Amino acid sequence: MTQLPCYIVWDPSESLFSILGFEVRYYSLCWVIGLLAGYKIMQHLYKRQNVSMELFEPLFMYCFLGILIGARLGHCLFYEFEYYSGHILEMLLPMKETADGWKFIGYQGLASHGGTIGLFIALWVYTLRTKLSFPWLLDNIAITTPIVAGMIRMGNFFNSEILGNVTDMPWGVVFAQVDQLPRHPAQLYEAIAYFVIFIGGLLLYRKYPSKVGSLFYFGYCLATIFTFRFFVEFLKEVQSSFEEGMALDMGQWLSIPFMIIGITCMVKGFRKETAKK
Repeated sequence: MTQLPCYIVWDPSESLFSILGFEVRYYSLCWVIGLLAGYKIMQHLYKRQNVSMELFEPLFMYCFLGILIGARLGHCLFYEFEYYSGHILEMLLPMKETADGWKFIGYQGLASHGGTIGLFIALWVYTLRTKLSFPWLLDNIAITTPIVAGMIRMGNFFNSEILGNVTDMPWGVVFAQVDQLPRHPAQLYEAIAYFVIFIGGLLLYRKYPSKVGSLFYFGYCLATIFTFRFFVEFLKEVQSSFEEGMALDMGQWLSIPFMIIGITCMVKGFRKETAKK
């Protein structure tokens, strides 16, 4: 008699707890944990490289706003433009207009490619104000970024979103709030990969600290994250109806330029050594 696979059933509540009607959601908590981890790591890098803490203090707010605004606009413009073009306020407000009025729902729908672009813009503005080297800052941010990206994907897993394709693998997950089909836990694949990339970046930094400022670490971050993102997309359900029938989905098309830029910067950065701030 053939034994049927024993799949994992995933059916968490969206909220960890509620205070005075305000819900603290797992997704938001994962974002906060990721950003705080990134904050502490960047603080350590600034101290290790003898950069003033006065220059470091405003960095967190620049990164937070750049990632959040960029990721939100990226989702609205790349994946659901038809809807949000008629609901402009919902692009930036963590609320949704319903038949019963406006309802707080948090930012449901954030695109990593948009967050990356938003972060670049925010860091560029930050370096203009602080007079720090933009390549130097990009390299340090790149060492930190994968752990933040990993925590965001953990949040997606708690939210039962960005689903994988149906699978018969024994580690398939049934997202009970969506359907009763076992699927690839693509969010966990990405989270684990990003944590491994983070560890790899730290090990490279310990071995080649003089390459900070050469864009080597910036290239490493882009090349590894978006190459993995490109291939894991083959295991995901399409996120928008317009992607049906496409040989490559939107996430893969958006990943290609980041992959090319990353590989180019990594190769060129490995050939030179500079640690100028």
